Amino acid sequence: MPVSEETYRAVSLEDGETTWELVCGRLRAKPAMTHAHNDVTAELAFILRRQLDRSQYRVRVDGSRARVATGTWFVPDVAVVPAELTTPHMGEQSVLEAYSEALPLVVEVWSPSTGEYDVDTKLPEYRRRGDVEIWRVHPYERTVTTWRRQPSGEYAETRYAGTDIVPVASLPGVEVRLAELFAD
Repeated sequence: MPVSEETYRAVSLEDGETTWELVCGRLRAKPAMTHAHNDVTAELAFILRRQLDRSQYRVRVDGSRARVATGTWFVPDVAVVPAELTTPHMGEQSVLEAYSEALPLVVEVWSPSTGEYDVDTKLPEYRRRGDVEIWRVHPYERTVTTWRRQPSGEYAETRYAGTDIVPVASLPGVEVRLAELFAD
């Protein structure tokens, strides 16, 4: 039996132990992640946060939802959200943080438990949402694959590895040095 968006919001806010997604009307618990996944996720968020003006952007880690028009709600590993989208709800205690608007940057970090799911299910939906820049970070291969929305609406794919510096095209002046991101 499908779960309504209203029920999904209530479950997500009331269950403090599980991070829930809603996929085609079904609740999906985000599984636990590896050390490498969590380390790279946190480090990427820190690198981005250092370079962004908090009055303009907020960096979210495993907490905000990207809502797809079909009623699916995904929880990106890292998302950059314009501050103007967050401020109207800051004082509200019962509003689940979710965005239907295209975001400047949405990131999924590969893990053994979600790698195929992210690529096959989440990344195509982020493109349908129109997110400006979508990344898949692979902590074991030490690579970043980016998909950047072009004026035509298509996405250009680029793969970075080694000591590359990855520009965040959607956030001018922001870059991620892979040597720093994947430092031991």
